[in-house]
Amino acid sequence: MNMKKIYILSAALAAVMTLSSCDDFLTEDVRGTENLDTYFKTADEVNSYVGGCYFEIAKGGGWWQIYNTWLISDMTTDDLWDGNTTQDDGYQSTTHFMPDGQSQGILQNFWGARYQGINTCNVALNRIPGASMDEDLKAKRIAEVRFLRAFFYFDLVRNFGGVPLVTVENQDVSGLGRSSLEDCYRFIEDELKAAAKDLPQRSEWAAADMGRATRGAALGILGKAQLYQAKWDDAKATLKTIIDEHEYELLPNFGDVWSVKYNNSKESLFETQQMYGGDTYATGGALTVVTGCRNGVGDGWAWGQPTSDLENAFIAAGDTERLRYTIIKTMCSEIAGESQFAKFVSNNSEVCKVTDQKFLDYKENFGWTNLDYLTKYIIDPAQHKSARIIRKYFLPLEDRPEVYNIDKIPLNHRVLRYADVLLMYAEACVESSTPDNTQAQWALNEVRRRVNLAPVTKTGIELRDAIRAERRLELAHEQCRLYDLRRWDCANGKKMMCNIFGPNGSFVKYNTGDDADVYEAWNQIEPSDKGIRFQEDRDLLYPIPLYEIQHSNGAIVQNPGW
Repeated sequence: MNMKKIYILSAALAAVMTLSSCDDFLTEDVRGTENLDTYFKTADEVNSYVGGCYFEIAKGGGWWQIYNTWLISDMTTDDLWDGNTTQDDGYQSTTHFMPDGQSQGILQNFWGARYQGINTCNVALNRIPGASMDEDLKAKRIAEVRFLRAFFYFDLVRNFGGVPLVTVENQDVSGLGRSSLEDCYRFIEDELKAAAKDLPQRSEWAAADMGRATRGAALGILGKAQLYQAKWDDAKATLKTIIDEHEYELLPNFGDVWSVKYNNSKESLFETQQMYGGDTYATGGALTVVTGCRNGVGDGWAWGQPTSDLENAFIAAGDTERLRYTIIKTMCSEIAGESQFAKFVSNNSEVCKVTDQKFLDYKENFGWTNLDYLTKYIIDPAQHKSARIIRKYFLPLEDRPEVYNIDKIPLNHRVLRYADVLLMYAEACVESSTPDNTQAQWALNEVRRRVNLAPVTKTGIELRDAIRAERRLELAHEQCRLYDLRRWDCANGKKMMCNIFGPNGSFVKYNTGDDADVYEAWNQIEPSDKGIRFQEDRDLLYPIPLYEIQHSNGAIVQNPGW
């Protein structure tokens, strides 16, 4: 059966059989035990349930459980504003480093959803061994589930630090506290190594199974986990294995990387599987709509808007190609990859008739004429903090489904791709116990060559800094920036995040200074001093959701500073 069909049909089953809700993973009663006692007898039942484990990556319980936190991770950096300035902002307690962040409902939802996925995997790992099915297929399904469980834990650990390790079905969790960060990472690494041994290569899966976990995906997340721990030699060896096995390569054109036409491309190690389910199924992605323009044909919610600081980084690097496919800016005369730009512009004729004073104010302030509205794409600065939207999540008109709405978008979300592997490998080469500048340059320049940027010939610290800069440009809005900023050390002994945020942070100074972007400075409904409340002894991790601490009877200890 086609992987995406399994993904849909098993979603309801996984919801019924999962052991926990998003509210309180420690105290929720077991549900569906009567079904579990008679399930997992055949290969079809195993396949269906494992499909439900995949569903937990980003869709279990609703799009907001995971996608919201993935979006917040980039909002909590210098790459994205919260953005929407027409509605109450539920993000700022986290993204603007407010002291009430431990009560953030979005983080609570994420924590619960990830443990729901973990417990779904625990059921599978306990029950699949008893199924009557081909032993080779059984081993693959077990490896897939181990990969998914490790990924769920990795997603928790990189956000919260050490977390409770729940690793078996029906585990007694009363009084269960947080495991150390080291123990959590050890568990994640062991699971990924075991999964990599039994998972097929990408080329070994049948076409109908495209989207399942692969050996490359397991090694890729393993390499990232090692990199995040500064295990440079281990990360270098793991990532080199991926490169040497030649299962992946860069797409020739950067503009294709996030195109719906290139879902599951040769560059992708792992991505969420999204498909249009018509009026019946909520099996599509959400971020295209969540981050889209609020006015005109954009039909979006405008949460998560690129910063001018990020745009300036592209301009400073002379990186015009990736800029075109990363940021759409108001008053543009084209959108990269959009062949029906005139349809977007045609809606602006109605905007010209608006008499609202706020509209007239910014129209006059920026010197825009009605002719501008008839020939350019307008992202209303009164509704959008930066008057910019994310191009990577944008769907051209010809690719949009009949029902264009939340949970309907067929654009897979890229979780890990080969460009990231190359850049991680380059970083590990520079930082390893025996630095290898030649290999680091090769990997870095492979990524740069695609977008026609000159090769880097620097060595040492300068090469390391070039790799860091490249990661921001190549991987913008792909849930990498926050974790890079939290881990990178700077010359003054601080993490890079501590130099970007805080009262004296470079991002804060830029946005509150004389050189601030005209759109961002004009719209202060979301304050431009984002980051001024950052505290380096508190904000290098998210707080553990307050609800989980309260309902653990004191077993779970809060992160420092909260």
